[in-house]
Amino acid sequence: ANATRRYDAACLRHLQIGAPPVRFGRYHRCMFSYRHAFHAGNHADVLKHIVLIATLRHLMRKDGPLTLVDTHAGAGIYRLDDGAAQASGEALAGIARIQQLAQPKDSGKKVAPAQAGKAKAAIDNIADDLSDYLDLVASFNASAPAGSAWRTYPGSPFIIHALMTEPERAAVRDRLKLFELHPTDIHSLQAHVAQLEAGRQISTARQDGFEAMKALLPPPLAPGGSRRAMVLIDPSYEIKTDYAKVAAAVQDGLQRFPTGVYLIWYPIIPRPEAHGLPRRLKTLAQQAKRPWLNATLHVGASAQETGLSASGMFVINPPHTLKAGLDAALPQVLDALAVDHGRGQAWAVEAG
Repeated sequence: ANATRRYDAACLRHLQIGAPPVRFGRYHRCMFSYRHAFHAGNHADVLKHIVLIATLRHLMRKDGPLTLVDTHAGAGIYRLDDGAAQASGEALAGIARIQQLAQPKDSGKKVAPAQAGKAKAAIDNIADDLSDYLDLVASFNASAPAGSAWRTYPGSPFIIHALMTEPERAAVRDRLKLFELHPTDIHSLQAHVAQLEAGRQISTARQDGFEAMKALLPPPLAPGGSRRAMVLIDPSYEIKTDYAKVAAAVQDGLQRFPTGVYLIWYPIIPRPEAHGLPRRLKTLAQQAKRPWLNATLHVGASAQETGLSASGMFVINPPHTLKAGLDAALPQVLDALAVDHGRGQAWAVEAG
């Protein structure tokens, strides 16, 4: 525990001088240098969680219960006003900008009528998938003063739990399985989940999510004989072998349960393994004769070339409504998040 605290302090100091977290000696493998608290609410989270919510909304239209698996759950929920988030500033360039679409602030500056009209039109015509995402994040900040910046950001576990316990869904009794290896994050996750008082609906384990998902697929038969599952795979990819582990886990999952829905987040960075992963996932989906979707968002590389500027979400067995929803939402997301004078700004949704 003391080593973890020293390590986190070192990460924080490193961020304060404008650099991303790095590995520190022997803590590289045993402690895992990646902590999502530094990155919560950034542009990658925005993309990931818009896709996650839209996918779950569609799956939850059917009454059959779902087995929901998050292989790399993190701490579950994050404060945007703590040292980690404030030091990195990634939430300020992510969810804070997206929030302004729903809660524009009056800066007191005069704006040309044409600009004011354009801003109002954008606010009045937020795409459904983006609006749903905004509403859900706002629900975790309901006690915040009107117009103030959101201070809480839900990770994937809390987003999934929020959807599975909505009044119209709660009686179905979906099951959520959460896995995390980081010694600090697993304790935070367990403490946060305990506050939900969800009982047996949610389970947490300090376990390798790649291995854990094998025992959960295929999911148990539900009343009526159906089997339904969604798996979110979201490692940090700090260790380059994670790319091969993701592909192997998806391949194994498709063999065990080909009709499951698999959501895979990945970074778009200049590394051969990163470039190859979406191609490999596409091949696996085609070999299994399953539909797929690949959504990417590039907010623009800054002149300093620091930090992640692009990421993707690959979905196997996506809802048939997902592509149209993302085609409408991602242009608005990019408008809000694009880095001034950044290079390579783009969004794309490919499906097959």
